[in-house]
Amino acid sequence: MRARIIMLLLLAIGILSSCGPSYDEAKKRMKEERIRKQKEEALALKIGVLPTLDCLPIYLAKETNMFDTAKADIRLKQYASNIDCDAALIKGKLEGIITDIVRGQYMKMRGTEVEYVAATNAYWQLISNKKARIKEIKQLSDKMIAMARFSATDLLADYAVDSVKLDAEKVFKIQINDVKLRWRMMHNNEMDAIVATEPQATIARLDKNPVLMDSRKKNMQFGVIAFRSDAMKDKRRKKQIDEFVKEYNAACDSLNKNGVQHYREIIKKYYDIDDKTITSLPKMKFAHAVAPRQEDIDTADKWLKK
Repeated sequence: MRARIIMLLLLAIGILSSCGPSYDEAKKRMKEERIRKQKEEALALKIGVLPTLDCLPIYLAKETNMFDTAKADIRLKQYASNIDCDAALIKGKLEGIITDIVRGQYMKMRGTEVEYVAATNAYWQLISNKKARIKEIKQLSDKMIAMARFSATDLLADYAVDSVKLDAEKVFKIQINDVKLRWRMMHNNEMDAIVATEPQATIARLDKNPVLMDSRKKNMQFGVIAFRSDAMKDKRRKKQIDEFVKEYNAACDSLNKNGVQHYREIIKKYYDIDDKTITSLPKMKFAHAVAPRQEDIDTADKWLKK
């Protein structure tokens, strides 16, 4: 009996001893894998995207494997708002973002240099809460408009107020950065109006909320894709950006040829909207990457300097 106990103890010691090197080896492998992933992440071209329709060509390129990983490891980072997206770019966590010219010029004013590689087809609508019975801009006195500070939504809210000579101090601009939350707050009767882009604007229109103003009718085009200037100057990064632009253009061609609704599964995945909303999305043309118009940059600069 005693011999048997000793034998079992020796067996247990042998098992424990054999586990030691394996555990250490596993830890080593885990550490090496973590370092490898960190290096890959650092070398990848990281682009901040939003649940807005101007990002659709980028989502399409990613989902259909247009981005050649051998040429450029392009990784999309999703954010709920432009401000969160821009903050990540400022901190160096991203090389590129989908944003608007007002945000881009504001970042420049605060010391973060960016370059615009493309103007997008983003547009914004000022939409009022049907429960508030607001059918004209002049009825916004003593009302709350949801927007994001120092952005196209902020500028357009001011433009609407000025266009009918309302007292700006009597129109309350409420900062709601999350583009989805803006719509939900109006739907829940917490806001009197919102400045929204697609697809949130379509959701609001389907709910029979009146459109008071449309940026397209004011000849304002503020949507852009921007990259950090230091990334544009780096040879390796520039090659990645060139690959991104090439496939972005190809995705735009596919959208123009097949239509937005053809890619409803991708839209459902990234936008969390139903078939009725997808079917109701407006026909949109997605242009190849070209620089934004100087007049839109000038409009943003003039407003920011006020």
